[in-house]
Amino acid sequence: MCGRYAASRSPEDLTGIFGIEKWEPEETLEADWNVAPTKEVWAVLDRPVKDAESRAPVRQLRKLRWGLVPSWAKTPEGAARMINARAETVHEKPSYRRAFAARRCLLPADGYYEWVTGGEERELEVAGRKKRARKQPYFVTPADGSVFAMAGLYEFWRDGTLPEGHPGAWWVTCAVITTEAETAPLAAGPEEGPGALADIHPRMPLMLTPDRWDDWLDPGHTEPEHLRALLEPPPAGLMRAYPVSTAVSNVRNNGPELLKELAAPEESTLF
Repeated sequence: MCGRYAASRSPEDLTGIFGIEKWEPEETLEADWNVAPTKEVWAVLDRPVKDAESRAPVRQLRKLRWGLVPSWAKTPEGAARMINARAETVHEKPSYRRAFAARRCLLPADGYYEWVTGGEERELEVAGRKKRARKQPYFVTPADGSVFAMAGLYEFWRDGTLPEGHPGAWWVTCAVITTEAETAPLAAGPEEGPGALADIHPRMPLMLTPDRWDDWLDPGHTEPEHLRALLEPPPAGLMRAYPVSTAVSNVRNNGPELLKELAAPEESTLF
């Protein structure tokens, strides 16, 4: 799953990385080392510009709220629970299938946090049952320092309680697509600790490599089978994971120190 991540790159950096053609400076977000559900996040998407003469898609950097609200929802109350969509079923779930066909995005990150649990706890989570208290947090990030581009979906929701033209009348929300965690050895990591991402958690956010960005963002692609093929996990061995301070477990803590690599876990864990 993905329940917390770090996103510290500036709009200028993201513009160069993703070939952004349009973004609004007044929407600038501060660097965030502890992104949590319901926060506003950067998203890269291809979409025609409103009121422009051409209806051709334009690559945009947009500010979205993390936690998808389907267009047909009566209220936005379930957004905090809809932060992740499973790659295996995203094309058929009522809450996600329309966005999967027409509104796909990339969510740029430095990497994501995950908390190690023991073997029995992982089995409970795979079965869909609630796990016990979190333990040691790890930060998972590309070993080469590149951007972690998570596959995402976005959706528009109209708040019917507000008049037309009200700045809060429309919500634009998003979800991260997840997949089964890699079982292959990590590219790098501490000598003691998890040897693979699957040792940390059974799920992980789906990272799209640059060769898939254009196809994924293109709103002209609507065939489910073509799109599902893009959700194949990236090549193994691209990621590293290392222990970080348990301070990240408190969403009120936020700063680059949360990404500092520890020489050893703060709490004992089982592998």
